Amino acid sequence: MAADRTGSTGFVHHACLYGSDAEFLAMAVPFVRDGLAAGEPVLAATTPANIELLREALGESAHHLDTAETAHFGRRPVDRVAAFLRYHERRARPGRRTRMIAEPVWAGRSARQTAEWKRMEAGLNVLLAGLPVWMVCPYDTRVVPGDVAEAAVATHPVRLDGERQAPCASYTDPAAYAAALEVPAAASCAPPSAARTGPTDDAAVLRLLARERAAGAGLTGARLALAELAAHEAAAYLLAPEDARVTLRAWEEPGAVVYELRRTERDGGGVGRGARGERERTGPGGGLTVPDAAVPPFAGYRPPAPAGDAHGAEDGLWLARSLGDSLEVRARGPETVLTLRVAGQGDAEWL
Repeated sequence: MAADRTGSTGFVHHACLYGSDAEFLAMAVPFVRDGLAAGEPVLAATTPANIELLREALGESAHHLDTAETAHFGRRPVDRVAAFLRYHERRARPGRRTRMIAEPVWAGRSARQTAEWKRMEAGLNVLLAGLPVWMVCPYDTRVVPGDVAEAAVATHPVRLDGERQAPCASYTDPAAYAAALEVPAAASCAPPSAARTGPTDDAAVLRLLARERAAGAGLTGARLALAELAAHEAAAYLLAPEDARVTLRAWEEPGAVVYELRRTERDGGGVGRGARGERERTGPGGGLTVPDAAVPPFAGYRPPAPAGDAHGAEDGLWLARSLGDSLEVRARGPETVLTLRVAGQGDAEWL
């Protein structure tokens, strides 16, 4: 296989749409063999069937291939990103690229989960930028839905068919792609019975309601503490900008406790630029200005730096994503809306 033709020494992200076992192997075998021959660490995170096919095709070389059943290599997008980073950190070799075959699991996912995984695929172009990683994401067109196949060529700059590389004409800027993704309507509607507090800049007030609502939904012990912590970290992230206030709504739906946090500022007004060049909002009277607090589209997907390093601005949001079942952030006019779901009392995975 020829080296990737992007000329990049950083992250390279290819999609491979295949419709047969032979087409999968036509991509995977040369990709793995060339990597191993170059002394590069190579991972195949794919289905058990594909791992078996690949091992048989590689013969003795298979002893040097790292493999992972993809369903267990990061159950959720935030876990998946951490798994990629962990593999690179532990296997990286000086002066060598790390190669990964990373096939997502799409079958059986809800519309909300599918949207989150599409967002992550776009986000990898940002989250892993700069790392010497060549990643190929296979999509089995025999089983993936049509919209997922379309998303593959919108979230990967290059398509790989066997050993042939071609730019994806429909590739979209990651931030623009994430902003255009639609979250199912039912995922965003607080019922009239939802508990509410705020707007407030007091994180303790928000944390108290989060705990009370989780306890009312039947969570106890460690599960109650983790739900409270997840909501607190999400609220603290939104409250970080000066003059921010947050309104919390909390309710229960089948299988989950839902927290909706809406951030506003005390002063509305236009957006300008301050002396240091950052975007700022100015109050109607031209008084106090506050930095623009737009949430980056892929905030909270990267795990915190190792212990001893400086605390990152997004570490709390990463913790909220890790403790919850899902976390969605949307800008709605002058508001930023964060919706966090944590597993409810009836989630048997926690029994």
